[in-house]
Amino acid sequence: MNRRKVLMTASVWSHIRNFHLPYLREFQRLGWETHVGCAGIPDGAAHVDSAIALPFEKRMASTANFEAKRMLRRRIRQERYDLIITHTTLAACFTRLAVKGMRERPKVVNVMHGYLFDDDTPAVKRQALLTAEKLTAPQTDLLLVMNAWDYQTALKHRLGGRIEQIPGMGVDFSRLDAAKDAEGKRLREALGISPEAFVLVCAAEFSPRKSQRVLIEAMRTAPQSAVLVLCGNGATLEACRAQARELGVSDRVRFPGQVDNMPDWYRMADACVAASRSEGLPFNIIEAMHAALPVVASAVKGHVDLISDGVNGMLYPYGDAAALAGAVRRLMADDAARADMGRRARLDSAGYALERVFPTVMDRYLSALDEP
Repeated sequence: MNRRKVLMTASVWSHIRNFHLPYLREFQRLGWETHVGCAGIPDGAAHVDSAIALPFEKRMASTANFEAKRMLRRRIRQERYDLIITHTTLAACFTRLAVKGMRERPKVVNVMHGYLFDDDTPAVKRQALLTAEKLTAPQTDLLLVMNAWDYQTALKHRLGGRIEQIPGMGVDFSRLDAAKDAEGKRLREALGISPEAFVLVCAAEFSPRKSQRVLIEAMRTAPQSAVLVLCGNGATLEACRAQARELGVSDRVRFPGQVDNMPDWYRMADACVAASRSEGLPFNIIEAMHAALPVVASAVKGHVDLISDGVNGMLYPYGDAAALAGAVRRLMADDAARADMGRRARLDSAGYALERVFPTVMDRYLSALDEP
């Protein structure tokens, strides 16, 4: 009897590695053959029976992406997959285009980690992105979304055959629970941050959408004892370094680059901050909540699904650096309220734990096989 086959696609291997290995492992346990298609996949990748190196590039109109579509179409016809699960906007678009028009095709699940538009997106850009989703909706047997705005939008525009909301992919909190306070103290010392400083941490790729510039701008009027630590690399990193110098806050902003031991960085922090333009259901915020850090975040989709203003964190209008600085100031001034928010944040994070979310998501994946 032939084994069932699943193909999972994403733009880059790091996305699969960070969020989806437990699901590939479970497919293997169930006797399925697992195939993964993405850019940058290494030889011998864990829980992958067959790897497809796809030349995805971030620019949607790149000829490399259309070559990736052709490669996928050939592979899908050859392997006759039972199920395709696609992640990230770029890969999801070209994976679904690859099966478009096939007389017999696998069932397709699109996991939307966050639409790259919302009500405030300029009309031309919003329409272009929405049109791409509508074009590929007929090839989407099951659409899984992660926040309320995306869910309502998907329903309104019928962006999938069946549409359901899930609480993310699940976060493995074991690494966070194993972190030691001593490591947080060591990091402070290594960065030259005094024990008395109030440390704000943000872990995110440096990009226009993540808006680290707003966090840096807020440091101009935040209390002098506040120190901002921006973990990550990306396209806007050097511009952010220059901004910190120009604003005269370089002594209170740290850029440690890409870090692998985020649990230790949460241990060294007093609060988490975020300034994103939009989100799906941000993994880094959930981790910070589990670390009992109050979160000060922009009031955008994804954040508002996690943060209740004044309960487990604080929200401020997107792009408003003065409002962000004011929220930080209030947080620093009230130790009792800050501790209460941290405790509530940890409690609220429990609903996103991998052991709770995993059975739900796996059940949804397998349910796609029953779609007519």
